[in-house]
Amino acid sequence: MSDAQKAWPVEIRLKSDKKTLTVGFDNGETHDYSAEYLRVCSPSAEVQGHNPSEKKTVPGKSNVEIMGIDPVGNYAVRIHFDDMHSSGIFTWTYFLELAHEKDKHWGGYLRDLQEKGLSRER
Repeated sequence: MSDAQKAWPVEIRLKSDKKTLTVGFDNGETHDYSAEYLRVCSPSAEVQGHNPSEKKTVPGKSNVEIMGIDPVGNYAVRIHFDDMHSSGIFTWTYFLELAHEKDKHWGGYLRDLQEKGLSRER
């Protein structure tokens, strides 16, 4: 396990517009995550499927907001989005993966939208 994977959150803050979540880690890293990015990359089976061929591309989430955040044990949080999605469990390791591999996750999402004729707006 790398040092980054061992990082522990010291602050989780939702901005007042409910569209940005900031997570600060004890290794000095702080990352901002848009609600849209978190929603479309939700680790839930609803989005990820049970294997890579089942992964879903979720369009129309450019205006999604975060309505709440609940702790899950001492290893994760559950994020409640205003579209009623709340089944994803975001571990600290997954937050770091989303930060460190944003080009892969976000770029792949944008490519999938384009290939499928979908939009971030609808």
